[in-house]
Amino acid sequence: MRQTLQVSALKWPLVMLVLAVGPSVALAQWLGYPTPGIPRLPSGAPNMKARAPRTREGRPDFSGIWFANVPAKDYCREKDCVQEERMAREQINIGIKLPGGLPYTEWSKQQMVGRRIEGEREKDPHTFCKPPNYPRAWTLPQHTKVIQTPQEMVLLHEFNAAYREIYLDGRPLPKNPNPTWNGYSTGHWEGDTLVIQTNGIRDDMWLDIQGSPITESAHVTEKLTRPSLGLMKVEISVDDPKAYTKPWSVTIEMALQVDTQMLEEICLDNEQDVKLFQ
Repeated sequence: MRQTLQVSALKWPLVMLVLAVGPSVALAQWLGYPTPGIPRLPSGAPNMKARAPRTREGRPDFSGIWFANVPAKDYCREKDCVQEERMAREQINIGIKLPGGLPYTEWSKQQMVGRRIEGEREKDPHTFCKPPNYPRAWTLPQHTKVIQTPQEMVLLHEFNAAYREIYLDGRPLPKNPNPTWNGYSTGHWEGDTLVIQTNGIRDDMWLDIQGSPITESAHVTEKLTRPSLGLMKVEISVDDPKAYTKPWSVTIEMALQVDTQMLEEICLDNEQDVKLFQ
């Protein structure tokens, strides 16, 4: 069951946006309706430690509704508790768990300085109701629904009814692609791990609220594993020589959401914040 959003002292524009679109979220018709096929404990609660499901072909089945695991409150700083918004800490800083932080190039450092200046911070594309871009979208405070077939995986994201296609039919990545918000993605299996390769990402994308860049030169690898029914791990590796001095990787844990449904969240519907940024 969904939890009510709690407001903290967060001062980031993204949080203002999250709160602003709250009233426009449609009332759900099936919240609390039991998800079929879920192993359950004698109490009726879902057994999240049960074995992960598999497809007819014997592959791990990632189908379901997912949300980034809510981190412990020991990451709160100066009453700026992102956790109260049920937002992954990697949404603030995607490299928060990397020793020494992200390996920014000088170009990236200059970009970061500009993006942190008061008045420029509000240029975060997500703040202006632009589409959620992967891999950042894994950590946004909305749900992702995975639909998996042998030939394709589709990710449906609650924010602006967005979607992403990942082709599993053996096609190669395009050469010199026209850059897009999510780029172009193909996947293949390495044992029980789904390896997703992506290129063709736009040059002006942000990876987190603090403005960590990702550019057209980036090659992103995501490795999906499902150790149990209730847990999916997404290892994100970014090789972007324009933005970073060396490749880097982080792992995001996603928690399965059951007995619920996707909610319609159209950012521009009753949006009241953008005018405050002018």
